[in-house]
Amino acid sequence: MLDISNSSCSLCTGEMSGNGLISSIRRLINTEERLTTSNRSPFDHLRQQMDDILGDGGILKEVVQSGEGPPVPQNASVLIRYSGFLEYSDQPFETNTNHKYPEMMKLGRDVTLAGLELGLLTMQKGEFSRFLFQPQYAYGDMGCPPFIPAAAVVLYEVQILDFFNSGQVDDFVALSLEEQNTLPLSTLLEVVNTLRSFGNRCFNQSRYDNAKDRYKQAVTLLGSREAQNDAEKERIKAALLPLYLNLSLTELRLDSPHKALKYGNKALEIDSANTKALFRCGQAYLELHEYESAQGCLITAQAKRPFDSDINNLLRKVVICYKDSLDKQKDLYSKMFRDLRSPVKM
Repeated sequence: MLDISNSSCSLCTGEMSGNGLISSIRRLINTEERLTTSNRSPFDHLRQQMDDILGDGGILKEVVQSGEGPPVPQNASVLIRYSGFLEYSDQPFETNTNHKYPEMMKLGRDVTLAGLELGLLTMQKGEFSRFLFQPQYAYGDMGCPPFIPAAAVVLYEVQILDFFNSGQVDDFVALSLEEQNTLPLSTLLEVVNTLRSFGNRCFNQSRYDNAKDRYKQAVTLLGSREAQNDAEKERIKAALLPLYLNLSLTELRLDSPHKALKYGNKALEIDSANTKALFRCGQAYLELHEYESAQGCLITAQAKRPFDSDINNLLRKVVICYKDSLDKQKDLYSKMFRDLRSPVKM
């Protein structure tokens, strides 16, 4: 490389700089740069730092914050925050960032913008990116009056909060029972794990009915599996255990203690020493005012985890409720006996 930092060329000497030639050249260059820059639109500036993900210039992408893990698969269900902008507009023409819990969207069904779906397939969990979509990947030559003008280039800011491979679930469920049983157990367990994760997300958003549906679907798939040997039976039981625990908790949230108790007992059939199952049964019995049974479950759980604050706090509550119940019964019986002893006045 040619180093001109110490060059003795006359254009760089102090003698020539004195007549202002160098500064004039610099001013001219800077002026041209400013003019060129001032002619660029906001989207033109963005294009300079974006990658062409398809090679036709139709979808440009800038990764603002990297994600982790594999990219979003085809036909996945995605949980995203997004905002769409027109050029020269500070306010989005659509956004879901004001929602506490964005809705789950299924690719190929709920995401109707072609560019957005293609862009999502390049993203990872946790990633935040910006996309510029040409009209053919956005709202077309017609636009979407009155919000989107004709042949508009649009900017989308997108963050992937989570996604689930629901396409794999759909493909598996579409198979007959015989076809499902020909697939490796590992495939079924992947599907079940996706359904459980999907249910957990719904539960965390207080969508308990949706969560229950996902958990029950997973239980049904596991129950339909024809285990080939004892090892497979154990793996199926291991997959059922967290589903029963989740269903028990979900039914408690739905104020269905009888159903919660049913699933808690199913979990105990798999693992009789499971403290979560004992705790869930204790909660259900408490809701059913069966205090003695609740106390029995919680004392067993406490023996295994003596310093668990949730178990200890619930046990104290059960003991208090049990004592109050016995006191009320005692008062009731005392009143009944008093009434029996009292002479009948004629």
